[in-house]
Amino acid sequence: MVKGYCVVCKEKGVEMKDPVIGKTARGGFMAKGICSKCGKTKMCAMMSKENAEKAIKDGEAKKGY
Repeated sequence: MVKGYCVVCKEKGVEMKDPVIGKTARGGFMAKGICSKCGKTKMCAMMSKENAEKAIKDGEAKKGY
């Protein structure tokens, strides 16, 4: 599962609901989703190319690029 930091819950490693992986302007990979704990905060996490491709391959996230 794709994890990130929630600024409302103030916790690291919170799982994202319905993550979508996209590319940044500089060619990096970024996952965007909603916090699974509070359910209202949009989350973002930077990822390596390997982790992004693995998450898409395993069906954990959708490809958005």
